[in-house]
Amino acid sequence: MIDLRPQGFAAFLFARESHAIEDTVIEHVGGAMYEVILKRFETPDEVQMFEKGKFELVRLGGMIIGRASYEPGWKWSEHVGKASGARSCQVKHVGMVVSGRAAAAMHDGRIIEMRAGDLFYIELGHDSWVVGNEPYVSLHFMGAGEYARKK
Repeated sequence: MIDLRPQGFAAFLFARESHAIEDTVIEHVGGAMYEVILKRFETPDEVQMFEKGKFELVRLGGMIIGRASYEPGWKWSEHVGKASGARSCQVKHVGMVVSGRAAAAMHDGRIIEMRAGDLFYIELGHDSWVVGNEPYVSLHFMGAGEYARKK
């Protein structure tokens, strides 16, 4: 607990140091160290480009977060899987739709539609495509590193 009386707060301020290294801020408060990493998709660590879309990767605190941006007419089996000969995406995804709509078709025949604001978990073994005439954007919190490698 920080002592907020004038003499205690002044001691807290003097015991605090901050160092910025690229996008990482390391705060030293007393003897403790706190790391904060700030990044933006405007400057991703890696970008996978393919026809009608891209998949941007940001490495953050041991995680890989992805942003998928697909144009109308994009379809996984045609624009990603075809190059590798894969019939379906073999990556599990956990994410959130930022804008637009997309469908995912599972091997068992189920088709789900995802819209802006939806959180999703999609098991491996699916195809996916943009629905409608609006670009589709989603964030991927699980599966992003694997998806980019299996492109």
